[in-house]
Amino acid sequence: MKKWAAAFAAILLLLSGCSHKEKVKEPVKKEKTVNKAEEKAEEKQGAPYFYPLTGIGSETQTKGRAVAVMINNHPKARPQSGLNKADIVYEVLAEGDITRFLAVFQSEKPANIGPVRSARDYYIDLAKGLNALYIAHGWSEEAKKMLEGNYIDNLNGMVYDGTLFKRSSTRKAPHNSYITYDNILKGSEQKKYSLEKSPPAFKFLSEEDSKNVTGDEAQSVKITYSSGGISDSSFEFDAALGKFKRFSGGEQSVDLDTNEPVLLNNIFIIETNHQVIDSVGRRDIDFKSGGKAYLLQMGKVNEVEWANKDGQIVAVKDGKEVPFVPGKTWVNVVPTNPGLEKSVSFNAK
Repeated sequence: MKKWAAAFAAILLLLSGCSHKEKVKEPVKKEKTVNKAEEKAEEKQGAPYFYPLTGIGSETQTKGRAVAVMINNHPKARPQSGLNKADIVYEVLAEGDITRFLAVFQSEKPANIGPVRSARDYYIDLAKGLNALYIAHGWSEEAKKMLEGNYIDNLNGMVYDGTLFKRSSTRKAPHNSYITYDNILKGSEQKKYSLEKSPPAFKFLSEEDSKNVTGDEAQSVKITYSSGGISDSSFEFDAALGKFKRFSGGEQSVDLDTNEPVLLNNIFIIETNHQVIDSVGRRDIDFKSGGKAYLLQMGKVNEVEWANKDGQIVAVKDGKEVPFVPGKTWVNVVPTNPGLEKSVSFNAK
């Protein structure tokens, strides 16, 4: 009996050992599940790098200095070259009722840019806020003092006309000055300007949150600068593309050299004080005080405010910065008089 009892106990012990071994396998299964979850989380995070002015992801480094170019918007200068490659464009009145563009490039580098136009002090300040290399052809008296005083790294056609800047034979001055990106790099090397430091980044929504933007319907918007309409522009949302198309003088804005359209993800319209300061019609424009604004994204519009954040013009609401949808941005600046209500009109259809 004792032998049987001992044998029976040994069998029980063996079975108990097998049962214990089976239980030990369970944590291994859980560990594999955790690994899969981690893999999915990594997939959701997307690209490891992001362009600071567009929020677009990249598998490679996105470092590099922004380049801000003054571009002509006179009807004789349309269509322009390079605007479709700009990360952000500021459209602001120069003299009279004609606007001028400050086109900022960082994520893309167009082969040809222009027509390049003359500098004004408030455009220089906008470029300075993005730590950009500033490109212009000509200057106002105040702008000349700033540029010659090394307020900002710059290349100007008044110094490099016929060398870095080339004249088009198909257009007449002052609507025919162009610069290539290669010549911008060449000029930077000659002047020993560093092109390494990236601009400060804007805040951006995630791709998922971008699909769920709320607001009032705004399938199109028109910005009026004067009764003459020479600089009036409009934007129409293309739901299939998820982007806004731009129109000027009834014509869609496209690139002169490639015929590629200007497509935008954010239309930021801000109101600020403009003051005419001389007989030519030059202006002093307030880009520091903040004020009323509209932000259009994904066919929706929201009333926000604008603020100057260390030189950057950003959208804010309830004291917090409002993120942009990843992609390209166009900033229209309109005078406080007549203001947003009279200068901007929306169509929900």
